[in-house]
Amino acid sequence: MEARVILKMNLKTTMTHYDLLIDEDHDPVYDSEMLQQYMNRWDGDVFLQALQLCDDSVVLEIGVGTGRLAICVLNEGCKQFVGVDLSKKTIHRAQHNLESFYNYELIIGDYLTVNFKQTFDIIYSSLTFFHIEDKETAFQKTWSMLKEYGQFVLSIEKSTPNYLCYGDYAVRMFPDDYRETITYMSNCNFNIERVIETSHAYIIVAKKRVK
Repeated sequence: MEARVILKMNLKTTMTHYDLLIDEDHDPVYDSEMLQQYMNRWDGDVFLQALQLCDDSVVLEIGVGTGRLAICVLNEGCKQFVGVDLSKKTIHRAQHNLESFYNYELIIGDYLTVNFKQTFDIIYSSLTFFHIEDKETAFQKTWSMLKEYGQFVLSIEKSTPNYLCYGDYAVRMFPDDYRETITYMSNCNFNIERVIETSHAYIIVAKKRVK
């Protein structure tokens, strides 16, 4: 690979990467229609339908970013939405993007260590788990945060590079292996309901299995 400054993927460098994107005014909420169609290959209508939202749903998004998916979820309808993200600047942008809604809470922090105040009917995440090295702990945390028979919907990229290259630096990634992901989730007492394959992603729909 080209000579770049390599940022080891830890909390500080992850925040730095996304803070820099906000500084450059990179906000997927305002992507062109062509870019939005491209992103739909990971989490478009088929992903949103898999959430099975209803007006009584309490929903958590892991890696809310600037609110690209949160806007869709809140427009679709839910009782309460909670989003968590590492980047303070990203969360501040999300607050601006979601200002027309009232039933949401945004949290700055590491999903693995945040102490949430409630459990959830639905937890979802797209293009985020490749930032998490300790995936098994992440799945265990997700299981614990779901209500009985709650639903977890995860979109993982089919092909993730070991480094995310951006400008003059590269950030270490932790690619999601499909078979390992299914094994981790099953070991954490998830029932795999179905797997939806798109051109770029596997969308895994799972229910919390009560121990």
